[in-house]
Amino acid sequence: QVCHGLRTPQLPIWLCSLSGRHGVLFSTDSRLLSDWKTERVFHLYFYNGQWEQMKTAHLTIDTHSHPWEEDPCEDPSSPGKRRPPLEMAIRTKWAGATVSWNGTEPFF
Repeated sequence: QVCHGLRTPQLPIWLCSLSGRHGVLFSTDSRLLSDWKTERVFHLYFYNGQWEQMKTAHLTIDTHSHPWEEDPCEDPSSPGKRRPPLEMAIRTKWAGATVSWNGTEPFF
């Protein structure tokens, strides 16, 4: 028997399998589960327990960013345009969102 708290979490949490490695993506804001207005700009945290991750990554997600804000001179196929798998996973839920790693080098 699964307890009620495991079937309906109080905070949003996603288990991720990216490039053959597992991690947890979560938010500390319970409103993200029930209020669509909070999906404008919000924070997510990612932890995978690997040695290269010294602390939980704090990500800022902006779902209302505009594609014309990106550098138009950059070639879309250049290595600078490639996104980390975690960002691509986030975009499966929030298409077109920008992800800020807040000073942390994307490690996943």
